[in-house]
Amino acid sequence: MTSNTLFKLCRSGYIALVLLLTGWFIQQGLNGTYSLAFSLIWIVPLLFPLKGVIQGNPYTYAWASFILCLYLLHGLTLVYITETAIIFAVIESVLIMALLVGFPFYARKRGRELGLGLKKKSKDNG
Repeated sequence: MTSNTLFKLCRSGYIALVLLLTGWFIQQGLNGTYSLAFSLIWIVPLLFPLKGVIQGNPYTYAWASFILCLYLLHGLTLVYITETAIIFAVIESVLIMALLVGFPFYARKRGRELGLGLKKKSKDNG
């Protein structure tokens, strides 16, 4: 799979996740389940890597997985405790798990294409 294909898949999956969770949390805020301020607090961390994900920055793809872990915890908890929103919780969890696999693969593949990465220590430096 090429880095361009991975980029398109990861970017579209991330945008779908942002739209899905924004809709969910705003709906929860409007119907009174959560306060609107609490709902906005849940959305903000998801927006931190937005610019880098859209631009295809491999460094952003590498660290954005840490933020996705928070939302995976939310999705899996919702799968366990909910009876009414089980479809939403499963979709959220599966989408995030796919991104948790895709993001590091894209970061690695694109980083190698750009020549990024950790430099090896030379033997003559001791």
